[in-house]
Amino acid sequence: MGKRVLLIEDEPNIIEAIRFILSRDGWAVETHSDGGTAVAAVEAKVPDIIILDVMLPNKSGFDILRELREMDAHKNRPIMMLTARGQKKDRELAEVSGVSVFMTKPFANADMLEAVRTLAREAQGASQSGDG
Repeated sequence: MGKRVLLIEDEPNIIEAIRFILSRDGWAVETHSDGGTAVAAVEAKVPDIIILDVMLPNKSGFDILRELREMDAHKNRPIMMLTARGQKKDRELAEVSGVSVFMTKPFANADMLEAVRTLAREAQGASQSGDG
């Protein structure tokens, strides 16, 4: 597995924070900020890991997550959802929709980095065992 992340987020300060955290750890971070074209961006970039905001312009992160999980190419791709709304119903909806990790904003830098590293390790293990 490579170290490419697609961050689908529309808040510039969050984009810069995550880009900084992950770039220092050797990740290539590409960004996309429009929910309406997010699935096409995933298809074009084929990232190793997706970090997906819940509240995006033109389409919600939940809709994007469901759409990606219905596609064979992205059924098992690691997807972390980020949200400022950490209510139980949001977490449950994300889990039912197939999220890999659910994280609330604000987040600690160390938590973000550890979550991405964990997703990468899990994906690596899945691809080596033939599941991925």
